[in-house]
Amino acid sequence: MIYSLNGKILEKGADRVVIECGGVGYEVRVPLSAASALPAQGSTATLYTFLNITENDISLFGFLTAADRQMFQLLTSVSGVGPKVGLAILSALPCDRVALAISAGDAKAFTAASGVGPKLGQRIVLELKDKVGKGLAGEIPAGDAGVAAAVSVGGTAQAVAALCALGYNQSEAAQAVARLDPALPVEELVRLALRSMAGKVR
Repeated sequence: MIYSLNGKILEKGADRVVIECGGVGYEVRVPLSAASALPAQGSTATLYTFLNITENDISLFGFLTAADRQMFQLLTSVSGVGPKVGLAILSALPCDRVALAISAGDAKAFTAASGVGPKLGQRIVLELKDKVGKGLAGEIPAGDAGVAAAVSVGGTAQAVAALCALGYNQSEAAQAVARLDPALPVEELVRLALRSMAGKVR
């Protein structure tokens, strides 16, 4: 497996880049968010990559962080979520927001991505809730700050549950908590989320 690429950006599009490494140009499919965050053509960049091999195709996918790549692999493990849909989800939602939506059971959040309907959103939540809540933290190297944000969902999930108990719907509670630092204590997450949603209690 090609773990990562570091080299000069030869071409850059909305959802793909070509990176030259050791005299070889690699075409890499990337989420829209990654393409916009990468430096201009001619600059040097690093992408964490995933090589997808099927009977009729070999494609290389690239991500800005190891956390994004790990989330892509989790998403594409769900029945009905292929690489194209996985990229669409990470284009619409940042990695930590995906983790929070799964942990909070917010299937509706995934419908913001092209190709994801309500049923597929529910399937993503059902199939990945345990993996994101328990297994993901053990599968990714400690010390990766980007991954830590994606897997530190225990406290945020509790905060979302507390806000729902106060009368907020799950979607708006998850969105409010997603804007906060997931490392904060649950009580602080709830307090700050309440402040941001003042006046919305039902």
